[in-house]
Amino acid sequence: MTTYREAIAAAIREALQRDDRVFLMGEDVGAYGGCFGVSRGMLDEFGPRRIRDTPLSESAFVGAGIGAAMGGMRPIVEIMTVNFSLLALDQILNNAATLRHMSGGQLGVPLVIRMATGAGRQLGAQHSHSLESFYAHIPGLRVVSPATVADARGMLWAALEDPDPVLIFEPIALYNSEGELPAEGTVTDISRAAIRRAGTDVTIVAYGGGLRVAEAAAEQLATESISAEVIDLRTLRPLDEATVLESIARTHHLVIVDEGWRSVGIASEIAARAAESGYYELDAPIRRVCTVEVPIPYARQLEEAALPQPAAVVDAVRAVVS
Repeated sequence: MTTYREAIAAAIREALQRDDRVFLMGEDVGAYGGCFGVSRGMLDEFGPRRIRDTPLSESAFVGAGIGAAMGGMRPIVEIMTVNFSLLALDQILNNAATLRHMSGGQLGVPLVIRMATGAGRQLGAQHSHSLESFYAHIPGLRVVSPATVADARGMLWAALEDPDPVLIFEPIALYNSEGELPAEGTVTDISRAAIRRAGTDVTIVAYGGGLRVAEAAAEQLATESISAEVIDLRTLRPLDEATVLESIARTHHLVIVDEGWRSVGIASEIAARAAESGYYELDAPIRRVCTVEVPIPYARQLEEAALPQPAAVVDAVRAVVS
């Protein structure tokens, strides 16, 4: 078994070995080995030209990554947590996402930005939010979130091959989780959602850290003779709407799990698209199970209470299938 953290590290190593244009840059990625230990040992292995420690200025080093990508390199920029990415939002929104459009297709930004997201580790509100919907709102970006060890390894090379910017959101709570690692060179399809569990009674849609909540709920529901189909979105922009709609056509019920806030979030977007394009397939109202709309608490019991839990998903499913 391999941890999620080790899978990401393996993906970075493989990319560095495979393409001389690839390099990793960010705060503490070198001598310290990364805030979450992902790049431990890589400075000694690949040297300071390819494993670059940066100053504590997200705007500066994301901007440097954009310039390097425009110059023909394939940078992997690590931002310590999604909350800190807001300090680079101008670079991401006004530069990385717009340059192809504003140059009439003459300039591309093949940049990968990795960042830790979400709660579950008692890191306080300024390190623990799920802000994926902020970035999924922006045309010109691809936004992905690996929920499994296999995808943690397989998404990076696919992202590096994309001619436009790709943001990878790595749930903090998954770094120590374990799973089977696919063969070296296996690449995830970052244009399609994955059906993680087949079912006939209800569709449960999740992504990132919410997938394990959805899967735990599906296990509980199976003991009650409720068959839940679990979909892992994988990619938040562009959304694989077709897979969700095809599932709704089979199950006729929809519950969405989202570690972001309920208002104006990923769950809201999926619900809207299901209502627009799959309304006549639905036999009950759509339910959303999201994080409580508060800054993420530090105390463990309060943090757990704020986040989506399997019991809440089970209750939502019971309500729609009844």
